Amino acid sequence: MKKFFFDNLGLKVAAILLSVVLWIFVTSRGQSEISVDVPLEFKNIPSGLELVNHSAKIIGLNIRGHERFIKNIRPSDIRVAVDLSKAKQGEGVYFISRDDIKVPGAIAVTNITPSSVKVFTEETTSKMVRVSPVIIGEPERGYFIKSVEVTPQTITVEGVRSEIIRMKTIRTEPLDVTGIRETLTQNLKVDFNGKNMRSKKSEVAVKVIIGERRQ
Repeated sequence: MKKFFFDNLGLKVAAILLSVVLWIFVTSRGQSEISVDVPLEFKNIPSGLELVNHSAKIIGLNIRGHERFIKNIRPSDIRVAVDLSKAKQGEGVYFISRDDIKVPGAIAVTNITPSSVKVFTEETTSKMVRVSPVIIGEPERGYFIKSVEVTPQTITVEGVRSEIIRMKTIRTEPLDVTGIRETLTQNLKVDFNGKNMRSKKSEVAVKVIIGERRQ
């Protein structure tokens, strides 16, 4: 039996090596690698915490796969989501692994840039604030704005503590009264001005009462 294994050992080893090389050559044919930029997402943010800021919005990935799959792939086919379920208030660093990346089955991720992201969270709080309607323009000549009524006059806003505690009023989207000559009532959206806050009441009713100037 030993003689069987050791006869022409050099030729047998060479044959095995040749088979491995051929296998690598065959499996690598038609393979391509490209770079894609994918928006970074965050999931499972704990209740009572607000995501305030993070060091990266886009993650660069090198992906590899068969050319016919690679050439048709789009960034929207890939998702990168960091799990914040264990986040604590303040600053934290989270590493991005291949487990955080969802790609089509035939695609492999070969590189992740950056490989970590710095996240800052704050406490959630809420507050009742007064609604301030924004009125632009002027009524028709001979008429004037007699008064403006808002319903409801206050709403509860919720969001990042450092922003909410400074708020005293919240404005509406603009209502243009140019050229009108009679009372106008319209539902207007409240304007969060891009801040990290929200309200269950997203609209208010604004009534602009128009009066006529006496000659």
